Amino acid sequence: MGLVGYIGRRVVLAAVVLSIVSVATFLLVQAVPGDPVGAIMGDRVADNPEIRAQYERRWGFDKPLPLQYLYYVRNLLRGDFGESMSTRQPVADDLRQFVPATIELSLAAMLFAILVGVPLGIVAAIRQNQWPDHVARFIALIGTSVPVFWLGLLMAYLLSFRLQILPRQGQLDVGQAAPASVTGMITVDALLAGDWDALRSVLRHLVMPTIVLGSFAMGIVARMLRSSLVAAMADDYVRTARAKGLVERRVVVGHALRNALIPTVTVLGLTFASLLAGAVLTESIFSWPGLGQYAVKTATRLDYPGLLGVTLFVAMAYIAFNLIVDVIYGILDPRIRVS
Repeated sequence: MGLVGYIGRRVVLAAVVLSIVSVATFLLVQAVPGDPVGAIMGDRVADNPEIRAQYERRWGFDKPLPLQYLYYVRNLLRGDFGESMSTRQPVADDLRQFVPATIELSLAAMLFAILVGVPLGIVAAIRQNQWPDHVARFIALIGTSVPVFWLGLLMAYLLSFRLQILPRQGQLDVGQAAPASVTGMITVDALLAGDWDALRSVLRHLVMPTIVLGSFAMGIVARMLRSSLVAAMADDYVRTARAKGLVERRVVVGHALRNALIPTVTVLGLTFASLLAGAVLTESIFSWPGLGQYAVKTATRLDYPGLLGVTLFVAMAYIAFNLIVDVIYGILDPRIRVS
C-alpha cells in the first residue's frame, strides 16, 4: 500500500472514531446530574413553569434526546457548537478565546519535555548502568511521580512567594499591555509585533507552568527513548556499523536513534494531546486563562453546550494527533504502511 492510500485509510478511521466519540460525549454530558435550567435561572425563577418552559425551548431541552443529538450534529457540520449557557455567547467564540492560551502553554511544556527528556534518554542509553544513567532515570522518575498540583504549589511558594523572582498569576505583568491579537498566543503575537517588553513578560509568566505541566511528559519521553535506544543499540545493524569503523556518535545518531524515535514519536503525539486536556490544575494554580479554566466554569455551572464544546475539542485533538503520529510512523518506517 502506498503512502497516500495509507493516509486515506487513517483519515477514514479517524472520522469513524470521531463519530463514535461525538455520540458518547453527548450521552455522557446529558447524564451529568443536576438541573442546568435551574442553575441558569435561579431557584425562585425556576419554580415558575411558564418561564422554565421558555428557557427549555430556548436551549432545546424540551425535545427528545435523539432529536437533540441530530440538531447538535447538524450544527456541528456548520461549525456551530451552540451557545454557552454561562457566557451567553457562541461556544466557538469561547473556544477561540481560551484555546490559544492552552496551546501556547502546551507547546512550551512539550518543548521543555523534548529539550530535557531527549538528551536524558540518550545519555541514559549510552551510559547504561553507569552514574549518568542513574541520574537521568532518577530525574525522569521524579518527573513522572510528583503530582502536578504539589509541584505547582511548591514552585509558586519558593520562586514567587519566597524568592520573588518569577510571577505566579496570569500571562502578563500588571500594567503591561497585550500585543495586537493575531494568533491569540501572546508569545507569537509579541514576536510578530516586535513588542519585546510583552515577550519578556509572558516568557517570565510561562516558566513555572511550563515546567509543572511538562515534567510528566519529560519523564515519559526520557524513559521511552532510553528503553528504545538500548534495544536498538543491541541490534545487528548497529554492530555492523561499529565493525565498519564508524565513530560512536554517528552510530548512535545516524543509525540507532532513528529507529528508537518511532515509539517516542507516538509518546510525543499523544502526550501533547494529553497536555491540552490535562492543563486544568496547572492553569488553576497559575491563573492561566486557558481551556482548563473554561472547562471548570462550564462544569460548575452545568453548561451543557460549553461542556460538549470542550470535550469534543479535546477528543478531536487526540484523534488529530493520533492521525499525525500514524502518518509519521508510515514515513519513518515503510514496513508499517505496507503491513
